[in-house]
Amino acid sequence: MSSIYSAFHEPQGFWYHGAALLYGVGGYLLGLLGLFSGNPWVNAVSVVLLGHAMTICAYMIHECGHNTVFRSNEANARLGRVLNWICGTCYGTFEDIRYKHFRHHMDNDDAVWFVYEDFLARHPRVVQWLRFFEWFYIPAHDMIMHFITVFTAFIIPQRREQMGRNLLVLLIRGGVYFSVLFYYPKAALLYLVSYMIMMHILRFKDGVQHDYDGNPSLFDEDPPSRFGGRATEQAHTFSNPETLKWDWPNYFTLCFGFHNAHHKRPTVPWYRLPAYHRETFGDDPAQVIPFATALKIYHRYRVPRVTHSGGPLDDLPTPWEAEYLKRARAGQIYGGNAVSFLNSF
Repeated sequence: MSSIYSAFHEPQGFWYHGAALLYGVGGYLLGLLGLFSGNPWVNAVSVVLLGHAMTICAYMIHECGHNTVFRSNEANARLGRVLNWICGTCYGTFEDIRYKHFRHHMDNDDAVWFVYEDFLARHPRVVQWLRFFEWFYIPAHDMIMHFITVFTAFIIPQRREQMGRNLLVLLIRGGVYFSVLFYYPKAALLYLVSYMIMMHILRFKDGVQHDYDGNPSLFDEDPPSRFGGRATEQAHTFSNPETLKWDWPNYFTLCFGFHNAHHKRPTVPWYRLPAYHRETFGDDPAQVIPFATALKIYHRYRVPRVTHSGGPLDDLPTPWEAEYLKRARAGQIYGGNAVSFLNSF
């Protein structure tokens, strides 16, 4: 037993990471099974369970990327690769996801290959469709990003060498999904609803945590223009925990809302982030974006958020740093879409 404990980054990680993985993987399997039930109540519970289980697995990929689960970097990578299959991001590699996310931390920026703002500016008809679907709470904006993920080696020139792998994964996952769609169409459609639940949760948390714009420097060796060290990183980072009063409600998103604490020390595992936040930043609620306010932003501005225009905030200047936090706490920012750490481009 001691050898199992010692494999983890921290001894208590056996229990916390173990519980998260048990719930994530177990909930994924039970949720999938429940989609095939003839009972609509079982279907409904299964859709929610599956969506949240995939969300927990996604946050565990984030933990693996920062090597906070196991002592061995390779063990973290192996687990990350498995969880990539659960989250539907296995078309590219875990290493690509980790590299882009490390650039986000090291560059104090959002290093990207695909600048969706430029794409939408060139395709106004796409904007119209995105706004239509987003009004109905269909995360169409993020679906575009997922489409690029699915065909990553065919779209991104720098990943052409992964074409064989990409094709194999397409055949496996596509074959399974379309077989289920043919024989059990209800289960296949309910899976899409679960996947959209995961997308919603991830982008609800991601969307207000930074005021960065996309910087098309992912495959460049030169540092981005906003590189400025840890002070700059903190100035452009914002926390949106579920609550500061208790730790346990934050476990529903593996404490991802304590984002300043995470960026201050990325090697702190998720279950210690609430305490590290209090230790480093105190427990002043004025330093975080309240959950209820973030929820209002997410709902109220879901359509103008597509292009950061067409809403009641258009005439306000773009906020940065302390002004961003002030405006976010007042519910006066659009927030962002399509910035998930699962995107590798």
